[in-house]
Amino acid sequence: MRQELTSALGRTYLIVEPNPAERWIDVVWMGYLTRANIQCGAAAYTAALAASGYHAVLNDTRAVLGPWEHSLDWVVNTWAPQAAAAGLTHFAMVTTRESMADATALSFYQQLTAFQAELFADIEEARRWLRRFSLATGER
Repeated sequence: MRQELTSALGRTYLIVEPNPAERWIDVVWMGYLTRANIQCGAAAYTAALAASGYHAVLNDTRAVLGPWEHSLDWVVNTWAPQAAAAGLTHFAMVTTRESMADATALSFYQQLTAFQAELFADIEEARRWLRRFSLATGER
């Protein structure tokens, strides 16, 4: 079931939607992200992942404005192990190159050890990579 999370100002900052055809969770972040937004949003799509039984996430951050380094330590050291425990094995992050959000995404990628992740500038390339794992017989 599709979920839209909104900020205190009523602006949508996250859309979470299971994708049964691809066997992954689609996640679209947008706007300026606070620490609370990131924690609430990450919890929402981790719960959707666990409920679906899928093992992959397509995380689209191309509409994020500004860096999210204020939450990087929490994402790497708290959320990532929780997501792995919920079944996450493959994470495709789509970013806009040379943006402030992309710089934080690169730091995330470099520090992550809980599951396999790749960064992409092209969403179709991210989908092709993720399909190798989400649709494979016997998840890797």
